[in-house]
Amino acid sequence: MRLFRTLLTLGVCTLSVFAQDGKEKHAYQSDVARLRKIVINSLYSHRDVFLRELISNANDALEKLRLTSLTEPDVLTGAEQMNITIQATRDEDGSGRIIITDTGIGMTADELTNNLGTLAKSGTSEFLSRAESDTSGNGNLIGAFGLGFYSSFLVADRVQVASLAAKSSKNPDPKQYVFSSGADENSFDIFTDPRGNTLGRGTEITLFLKGDAGEYLEEKTIKDLVNKHSSFSTAFPIYLLTHRVEMVPKEVPEEEPVAEEEKPETTETPKEDIDEDEVVVEDVTEEVEPKEEKRKEPELVPVTREEWVQMNSQPPLWMRDPKTVTDEEYENFYQATYKDFNKPLAWYHFSGDSGSGVSFRALIYIPSQLDDSYWQNPLQSVTKDIRLMVKRVFITSDLGEDALPKWANWVKVVVDAEDLPLNVSRETLQSNAFLKQLRGIILKRLLQLLNRIMEDDPEKWAKIQETYGNVFKLGAVEDLKNREKLVQLVRFATNQRNSTSLDEYLENKKQGQNQIFYLADMGKSAEELSKSVFIEKLHARGYEVLLLGDPLDEVFITNVRRWKKIGFQDVAKAGLKFGDEEMTAEEEKAEQEALTEKYKPLIEWLRKEVREKGAARDVIISNRLVASSCAIVADEHGYTANLEKLISSSHAQVNHKHMWDFAKKQKVLEINPRSPLIEGLLHRIEQLPVEEEERDIEAEDELREVATVLVDGALVRSGFAVTDSNEFFMRVDRILRRSLGVSETAPTDTTVKPAPPVDPELPADADLPDVDEFISSGHGKVSWEVEEIDEFGNVVKDVPVEQKRHDEL
Repeated sequence: MRLFRTLLTLGVCTLSVFAQDGKEKHAYQSDVARLRKIVINSLYSHRDVFLRELISNANDALEKLRLTSLTEPDVLTGAEQMNITIQATRDEDGSGRIIITDTGIGMTADELTNNLGTLAKSGTSEFLSRAESDTSGNGNLIGAFGLGFYSSFLVADRVQVASLAAKSSKNPDPKQYVFSSGADENSFDIFTDPRGNTLGRGTEITLFLKGDAGEYLEEKTIKDLVNKHSSFSTAFPIYLLTHRVEMVPKEVPEEEPVAEEEKPETTETPKEDIDEDEVVVEDVTEEVEPKEEKRKEPELVPVTREEWVQMNSQPPLWMRDPKTVTDEEYENFYQATYKDFNKPLAWYHFSGDSGSGVSFRALIYIPSQLDDSYWQNPLQSVTKDIRLMVKRVFITSDLGEDALPKWANWVKVVVDAEDLPLNVSRETLQSNAFLKQLRGIILKRLLQLLNRIMEDDPEKWAKIQETYGNVFKLGAVEDLKNREKLVQLVRFATNQRNSTSLDEYLENKKQGQNQIFYLADMGKSAEELSKSVFIEKLHARGYEVLLLGDPLDEVFITNVRRWKKIGFQDVAKAGLKFGDEEMTAEEEKAEQEALTEKYKPLIEWLRKEVREKGAARDVIISNRLVASSCAIVADEHGYTANLEKLISSSHAQVNHKHMWDFAKKQKVLEINPRSPLIEGLLHRIEQLPVEEEERDIEAEDELREVATVLVDGALVRSGFAVTDSNEFFMRVDRILRRSLGVSETAPTDTTVKPAPPVDPELPADADLPDVDEFISSGHGKVSWEVEEIDEFGNVVKDVPVEQKRHDEL
C-alpha cells in the first residue's frame, strides 16, 4: 500500500522539540476564550467524538481540494494521494500522542490564525459561499472547522497543527506553518515549521494526550471509534498505522572458516629396504556414505511489523444503486455493522423525501432472531439500532420521544439524511418535523417489506412467522394507527389447518355464520385444543375454530374485537350460536324447556351439589356437546379458564379481589342430554326415595361421589382447577377400587425405614471455609480491621473498643 512519500519519512518525531524561531504569539479575545472553555468542558457529553470531528474536518479539507482542482489542477501537486491517516504513539514515560494527517487543501499562516484561532470560524462555509455552482450534493461538508477542532482538547493537554497549503496561482511557493496551543492557555502560537515542507500538502494534527486518555492509544479503541462514527463519513480512504508481531527465524552470525590441519608427511620406505619375499597387504578402506545430519529447527524470535490498514474500505451501501449491490454485500454489511453472526432474513433499500424538505437514503434489516431480552420487559420501548446519520456522519441512535414502538424496536435501520438541524456539538438533534416523520416512514416501509415477503416468498414468510408471529399480535394491540395492516400479518392455527389469516378464515366461514369462533387456552398446543370438549359440535359440523395457545392471543382478541365487521365468539362461554339454526327462537326455547323438564330432577340435584362446592352457579342443557357428557363453561360475564390463568399470572386479582371472586363463580355446568352417562344418572336420581323416612343414605353418598367426580372431571377437561385435587384423586381411587372389587377400606402398607438418631457433631472432613478467602495474620489466625463511620461517611476516631459494636458482624 503506497501512501504519500513524506508520511513515511515523518516517523514519530514531535513538534514539541522544534526550534521556536519566528514564533508569533496571538491572544484569544476574552469572549472567545470564555466560549472556548465552554466548548472544551461543557459542550460535548462524550469525549469520544473528538476523532469524529477531526476526521470530518480532514474530509472537508480533501473535498475542498478536490473541488478546487477542477479549476486549478496545480493544487494536486505535492502529495500523490488524497487520504487521511491516523497514528498513535506511546512514549517511554507513559504519555502518548495521536497524529491525524490529511492531504487536503492545507492552510497558510493567516488561515491557521483565522480558522483555528477564532471559534466557529468556518473555512468550509467561506469556501462554499464563494463556490459558483451548487456543490451540496457532492461536497459532503458538515459543521464548522473551528468548533469541531476544539473538541480535540477533550482528550489532549496540548495540540499542534502543522499545515502546508496547496500550491496555487495565488500561493506558488507555500510554506509549512505550525499552530500550537494548550488546553488551559489563553493564547496560541503560529510559527514556521522548522522541519521544512515535510507534508507535501495538507494538515497534520498532533494531540498530546491527557493522563486519563491513554485508552485512545489502543488500536482497537481507534478502530471502534472510526467504525462507529466515521466509517462512511468520507469517500477518501482512512488509514491506521497498526502493529503486528511476527515470529521470524533468529539470525545466526556466520562462523569463520576453520583452517584445515596440515597432513603429516608420509615417509616412504626405500625400495632397497623392502623384502621381496614379504607379502605386502594393503588395507582397503570402504567408503561409507556420510549420514544425513538432522536438520536443526531455527530459533524463532518475535518481530514487530508496522502496517497501514484502511478502515473504511467498504463504501456505504445505502449510497449505491440497489441494482448494483449483491445479496452477499447486504449480508456482510449487516453482520459487520450490527455485530450479528446470523444473516438477516430480509432487507429493504430505498430513498425518498420526507415531505418536509429532507431527502434521505435508508436501509432496513429484519434480523433472523429476536434478542432474548425482548419479552422480558414488555412495557419497555427503546430503539437501539437506528443509526441516524447526516451526510454519512453518525449522529445518534436515540430518537427520544420519536422512537419506534415496542413491537418494532427490533428492526435494524440506517438512515442517512442530506441535512438536519443539529445542536452545536452535533451529538443531538434539534426538534424537527423530519424526526416525527421518520418513525412513520420506517414503520410504513417495514410493513411494505413484510407484505411483499408474505405474497412472494412463502418459505421465508414461514420463518418470519416463527420468529415474529407474536410480535405482530403485540403490534396490533399497541399500534392503533397500523392495526389493520398488522392484523393482516397475524396467523393462527385452527382445527382444519395449521395456519390461517383472519381474511382466509372469513373466506371459509359458513352461510349464516356471524362469528369468528375461537378457543384459547394458554400453554396448550393446537393439537390438544383440537380435542377440547368445547369444539366437539363445531368440529363435527365442519366449522373452523381458531386455536389460541399463546398468552398474547387472548389479549389480541380482546383488543381487536371485530374484523371486517365480524365479531369474535369464545366457544368456551355460554350462549354458543351457529347461525344456521333451523328452529325459530320460540321453537328453540320450547325444545329447551321440554328437555329441562325431562331432566329437572337431575338438574336440581346437580345444581345443589355444584353450588355447595362452588364449582358452578347453574346447570343447563347443552347444545354444544356431542360425545362428552358434560362441560364447565364461563357465563357471559365470567372468566374462561384461559382468562383465569392470565389474571392469576399477573396478580391482578389482588387489586380487584371482589370482581375476581364474582367472575370466578360465573360458571355454568352444561350436561349432554344424549349422553348415556347423564341418562343413567337421571335414572338413579329418579329412583331415590322421596320420603324422608325412606331415604337411602348409602345410595345418596355413592351418587354424590359419582357426581363430584363427574363435575371435577368436567372442570379439569374444561381447563379449570378443581377445588381440592387431593380429595378428587381419593374419590377416583375409591371408585377404581369398587370397579376392581377391592375393599375401599383396605389399608396400604405404609411401613418405611425411620431416619437415624440426631447427631449434631460435624464430621472431621466437613467442608470448611477456604482460608485463602480471608487475610490471614500470624500463626493461622484470621483477623480483619473495622472502621466506624458516621452518617456522612467520615471515620469515627478515638472511640472506645467496647463502643464499636457492629451488629452486621
